[in-house]
Amino acid sequence: MNKRNFALAVVALLIGIFLVNVFQDQQEKKEREEAAQLAEESMDLSNAGRGLAKGDSAPDFELTTLAGEKVKLSDYEGQKVILNFWATWCPPCKAEMPHMQKYYEKNADKENVEILAVNLTSMDEGKDAVQEFVDGYELTFPIPLDEDGEIGEEYRAFTIPTTYMIDTNGQIRHKIVGPMNEDMMDEMVEGMD
Repeated sequence: MNKRNFALAVVALLIGIFLVNVFQDQQEKKEREEAAQLAEESMDLSNAGRGLAKGDSAPDFELTTLAGEKVKLSDYEGQKVILNFWATWCPPCKAEMPHMQKYYEKNADKENVEILAVNLTSMDEGKDAVQEFVDGYELTFPIPLDEDGEIGEEYRAFTIPTTYMIDTNGQIRHKIVGPMNEDMMDEMVEGMD
């Protein structure tokens, strides 16, 4: 009887392992499909229900950077702008920052592109935390501080990171909700004027 129960337990265990593997494979496939769909949707805002529409002029703003300099979005007309909204406590923001820095180092001059990484300071842990983050990731692009939350709200950066790709005429070309990598930035900026 013990051998039979043991054999049944082994068979049940093997069936359980098989079912877990099948479920995990289906879950991973579903996640890949959702990621591909999200990437495709982020490339085209023509059907966007939320956020600022593709082709619209990006609303101008003026903020003070972490370095104490005043920056206006309109000052960058004639350049491509990657306008990113982030916070220090956001894991996807942490994941994309090294990619943004590498992209910036390689392409800022070559592609005539500027990164404005607007820290949502009103939702963050203070300027010291932002400075520590910037130092830790060795970021060299401007970090405007949205201390009252108005710009993040105007740009509907409710999920972070949120990024707008703005062309040389100040028009929004893409909106990305979620982290970016170098390849995504290359692809989107390359297609902008």
